[in-house]
Amino acid sequence: MPNNRRQFLQMMSSALLTPLALAQVKVGETKAGEAKPSRIPLAFSTLGCPGWEWKKILDFATEHGFAAIELRGLEGKLDLPAHPIFAADRIEQTKKDIRASNLKIACVSSSAAMYVEDPEQRAKELADARRFIDLAQTLGAPLVRVFGGKAESDKSPVPDEATKARVAAGLRELGNYAGPRSVTVIIESHDHFTSSATLKDVLHRADSEHVGLLWDAHHTFATSNEDPELTVKQLGPWIRHTHLKDSVGSGEDRKYVLTGRGNVPVARQIEALRSIGYKGFYCFEWEKLWHPDIDDPEIAIADYARVVGQCLGNAHACGL
Repeated sequence: MPNNRRQFLQMMSSALLTPLALAQVKVGETKAGEAKPSRIPLAFSTLGCPGWEWKKILDFATEHGFAAIELRGLEGKLDLPAHPIFAADRIEQTKKDIRASNLKIACVSSSAAMYVEDPEQRAKELADARRFIDLAQTLGAPLVRVFGGKAESDKSPVPDEATKARVAAGLRELGNYAGPRSVTVIIESHDHFTSSATLKDVLHRADSEHVGLLWDAHHTFATSNEDPELTVKQLGPWIRHTHLKDSVGSGEDRKYVLTGRGNVPVARQIEALRSIGYKGFYCFEWEKLWHPDIDDPEIAIADYARVVGQCLGNAHACGL
């Protein structure tokens, strides 16, 4: 595992250059009649820029070579379907803005939690998830994130059988709703649901082609102590989207840092994804909304684009 920024960049460049160049060739002719490479499929979550207006998000993404954004709140407000830019009289302009920026919406991320047992509250969680699915359909976004979740009073290290059954049932119900709308519901590896064994069990039980996984690679490593190669081997068939980030510390006692300055094996996580032919986006989740003391998004998001994008195969450009 690289122990400093320089080693991280060297590892990213040497380990990933050749297969990345081959995997990211887009059909199209240049003047010399050669194939023209497309942008590396990078994305970032709007969780990382809670103070930015919509236009700044799109402009920044385009300027720094991102191919997509994940919608997780806007201007600090997490209830996306209620945001004015998605209102009936505004949403067509919003879609035009996205197309004009040559961007995609990688995922529309909700806070809906599937562990809830109380019938009334559970109905609210499922209804909220359906609102996000409807928004994703309108935007042409392929994915909606939900959580397995965990009650604050639950101190057990892993979910019990009844909880896993409720989560699987909720995923299956939402998958049935999402499928006809060309949307897939993805559970994030988070909270109680970070180990491959737990997630694999739940996804098998959900038994839906419209249900998949958002692999938050930080959580499976930091919380469940899994090597990325193991996680991808176990869960690869379900991975539809990713969250990548770096940190220092151990276990739950961690502080987020710029990519390559921590001890999370981000390069190996990317390489593991690419080893199975992963077709989704490599999405940077900078938790600025929850941790206002970490670096500002102008620094962290641009840094991620440079390190994980430009530095793949261009060590000289990164000063190596």
